[in-house]
Amino acid sequence: MRQDPLQVLQAASRAIPSVGKPRLLIAGATGTLGNEVLRRLVGASTFGGTEVLAREAIREGLRGVRTRVVPADDPTEWPLTAADVGIVLFDPPRMFHERERALWTPSPPQLPAVARWMRASGVRTLAVVLPHAPGRLPEALKRGLSSLDEQAVAALGFERLLILRSAQKPADAVHANAFARLAHWMLSIFKFMVPSSEQPVRAVKVAELLAVALRIAPAGIHVAAPETVWQAAQGDLPEAVRRWLL
Repeated sequence: MRQDPLQVLQAASRAIPSVGKPRLLIAGATGTLGNEVLRRLVGASTFGGTEVLAREAIREGLRGVRTRVVPADDPTEWPLTAADVGIVLFDPPRMFHERERALWTPSPPQLPAVARWMRASGVRTLAVVLPHAPGRLPEALKRGLSSLDEQAVAALGFERLLILRSAQKPADAVHANAFARLAHWMLSIFKFMVPSSEQPVRAVKVAELLAVALRIAPAGIHVAAPETVWQAAQGDLPEAVRRWLL
């Protein structure tokens, strides 16, 4: 059985942070993806210290890993912190994990504000895992900046900006009546027309891809299209990441 994010934090906190290693800041450490990112990154010895954004105070006394309670939902009102590497995830908290509700999760429209706050806090490397609806994004935009928000983030001056477009599983629809359910069933055949390379990838693979990319990415802006994420998950993931970045 997988541990929840706070249990991972507590386990990671037993290690004494190393001086001189980069400091990590995570926004949105919830859901399956957040749990895997915490398990892989926070539990490793790559970072000297880690902060995780939270809505509510959590038991203090963690060594090397701590939570930062944000005073409001608007990042423009937050006091600055200090970090070198920032990660922004958009996986919502799982309702059956009560502890996840204490952690702060951004919504996609908040990305520019969160990125500006992280940049002002000293973050030089920013990694963003964006949920992608299969078949919705034009081919020309999958491998580049696809919105004004992303362009605004790219203009903030990060030394390294990593954007991973990970296909998301469609949410379960709620239908008001039998006719709506029938129409949904008739239209559901189109989901089989989405190519396999745009199908959702397991969170553990996305977290592994993110960890490798943070380790080897050169300076600049790097965007992983949904196909890149899917292909990396199918075989030699480190080699696939090297082909993408190098």
